[in-house]
Amino acid sequence: MKKIFKVIGYLLLLIVVLAGGLMLYAMTMLPRVGEAPALKVERTPERIEKGRYLANCVNSCMDCHSTRDWTKFAGPLVPGTLGKGGERFDQKFGFPGAYFSRNITPKGIGRYTDGELFRVITTGVTKEGRAMFPVMPYTYYGKMDPEDIYNIIAYLRTLPEIENPVQESVSDFPMNIIINTIPSKGAPVKRPDTSDRLKYGAYLVNVAGCIECHTKAEKGQIINELAFSGGREFKLPDGSTVRSANITPDPSTGIGAWNEEAFINRFKAYADSGFVPQPVSKGAFNTIMPWLMYGKMTRGDLSAIYAYIHSLPAKVNTVNKFTAAVAN
Repeated sequence: MKKIFKVIGYLLLLIVVLAGGLMLYAMTMLPRVGEAPALKVERTPERIEKGRYLANCVNSCMDCHSTRDWTKFAGPLVPGTLGKGGERFDQKFGFPGAYFSRNITPKGIGRYTDGELFRVITTGVTKEGRAMFPVMPYTYYGKMDPEDIYNIIAYLRTLPEIENPVQESVSDFPMNIIINTIPSKGAPVKRPDTSDRLKYGAYLVNVAGCIECHTKAEKGQIINELAFSGGREFKLPDGSTVRSANITPDPSTGIGAWNEEAFINRFKAYADSGFVPQPVSKGAFNTIMPWLMYGKMTRGDLSAIYAYIHSLPAKVNTVNKFTAAVAN
């Protein structure tokens, strides 16, 4: 019997040593995505305009890297905050830590070379070699056409400078170790031709990170088996909870009954010059969906997104979209 306990003790010791070794490796040797490329992006008017469109209307970088006014419907951007960062994403949103969007105006990214910006956008590894938690969806951006990333970089360099020091993000244990294993080298693709609506739509859906908000998550990581079926919870500043919609083509619980025109018009209603975000009282329905940004996508891009989404498997999932905050 003593011999058995001795063997078990050795096995436990071996497991502890191996676990410690793996932790040490992850903390000291990772992430490993290669050096930042030697890159100088030409800032032509055409490239800057394409970057502006992507950053504001498709990738919606400014959604997280600016301040949104949650006293109004859909949280429009507060004037003068474009790209200043500082927005907090923490445990109350289901994340394993407290993460802060960075200042992406030239005041915040001026120390980055274009190559270092390309690397952090597509791999999640900072100038100093630190791993970022994928609140910023770099795992999707790594699958973009490099030309589109260059366009975004060119545009970011033109933003008005805003002085706004942002505190460092901090992961809870064990994510503070696991986080180093997440970044990987990008797998860039060429932007599909717009004539291939399914492939082009799939590209745009990846760029926009639709799956990220429209899929339930566990500790900040989406559950792929539930892709696009909605139900992910987001806390609003007033304590209310909003849940993402099921956007699979299920006719009863998703958007299967929507035709293309209805889908496009749903977005375009927020781009109409007559639309003004209305004040929302505490406990009244609001949404984190950046309608005012996505509404500025072209009809052609929205059409391609519709085509791709309607090619996905339908998933039955009834979503209770809103729960008002409980009054104190």
